[in-house]
Amino acid sequence: MDLNDLVQKAGSSDPAEQLQAVQSARKLLSSDRNPPIDPLIESGILPILVHCLEQHDRPSLQFEAAWALTNIASGTSAQTQAVVKAGAVPLFLHLLLSNTQNVCEQAVWALGNIIGDGPTLRDYVINLGVVPPLLTFIKPDIPITFLRNVTWVIVNLCRNKEPPPPVQTIKDILPALNLLVHHNDINTLVDTVWALSYLTDGGNDQIQMVIDSGVVPKLIPLLSHKEVKVQTAALRAIGNIVTGTDEQTQVVLNCDALSYFPNLLIHSKEKICKEAVWFLSNITAGNQSQVQAVIDAGLLPLIIQNLSKGEFQTQKEAAWAISNLTISGNKDQIARLIREGVIAPFCNLLVCKDTQVVQVVLDGIHNMLKSAGQQVEQLANMIEECSGLDKIESLQNHENVDIYKLAYDIIEQYFSEEVDGAGLETHATEGAFEFDPTTTIPNDGFKF
Repeated sequence: MDLNDLVQKAGSSDPAEQLQAVQSARKLLSSDRNPPIDPLIESGILPILVHCLEQHDRPSLQFEAAWALTNIASGTSAQTQAVVKAGAVPLFLHLLLSNTQNVCEQAVWALGNIIGDGPTLRDYVINLGVVPPLLTFIKPDIPITFLRNVTWVIVNLCRNKEPPPPVQTIKDILPALNLLVHHNDINTLVDTVWALSYLTDGGNDQIQMVIDSGVVPKLIPLLSHKEVKVQTAALRAIGNIVTGTDEQTQVVLNCDALSYFPNLLIHSKEKICKEAVWFLSNITAGNQSQVQAVIDAGLLPLIIQNLSKGEFQTQKEAAWAISNLTISGNKDQIARLIREGVIAPFCNLLVCKDTQVVQVVLDGIHNMLKSAGQQVEQLANMIEECSGLDKIESLQNHENVDIYKLAYDIIEQYFSEEVDGAGLETHATEGAFEFDPTTTIPNDGFKF
């Protein structure tokens, strides 16, 4: 059947012929490979499909038309916009009240595609009143496939942060997420937790709304969920919360969150290790009692292990966690970090290609030296023995102004007695002090 013929039959006054034509259009649009979305839009079928949504005495026709429009709206942004311009959204909202379940469910799916296009269409659909009817579906007797669809639409409502969803929408959605976070269906649970992670990624005011909803104590236990997808989403959601104020961070710590981290930091999935270290870098950027909580939970050796053996992105987060501790921590806390053996793996990162990491590590070393007091000489020796000094000397030639200045300052302030003027120029022979990872610096004899 050619498209013009199809369009003509879709507008037929014969109900059977019309239903068959709309169904044919839906099947064309459901084909996996390159469905002819643009040719169908150009054929003028959109107004006909939208008109079919209004035929309340013909639920089969409504269903087929809604399905076809859902598939068009799942395409490019321009294709989604075409469905909206054809006037489909108010009719989809009306279909949320349909007594026919598959029609209702199809309308939810279509609206999810439209909301997912971005913040402009999201807010357009919100302003037309999508949230209250959507939330009425979350009840015990809802079929699980339908609930998954509803939860997916909620995720799309929460997803964008430029701008974020309206404050009232967030307030309306949070009680539903609070209910769904207990759900035993994995798909529903994963989407619920991702929705929370999007909301906590929208600044401190949104973090506070999530905290005030009372959901945080329910999120924390999900860090040990058997399903990695749930763990990942939960780690991101609570990780976003601890990017907030010290008070907001404390809410998470008060739920005993740190007790989950020994397992997360040695997780078989590197991505989880990386996110776990990122989470802790936000805690070590907090106040001294929060830094102490990380120490008391026995997490420093595991952060250092990730600094030493993790993939580069994980090492990068670990470098931030260490450097933040050297800023936020007190002298005793920094000394504890040094005692745990951080110096060698930390100095090793000075030769990486990532300028930001080199800067973070140099800052951390500088902070440690500044706080070392009476022990500054022992610390300088430790840095020299793992060939850290050699690496810092090399950085005096770095193209980045901040890095070479800081490297120069560190040597000038803390190593100038051992390195004479000529030595500063020659930088020793490159590679002469190759660090041997098998040698460990003895702990005894240092007051660190």
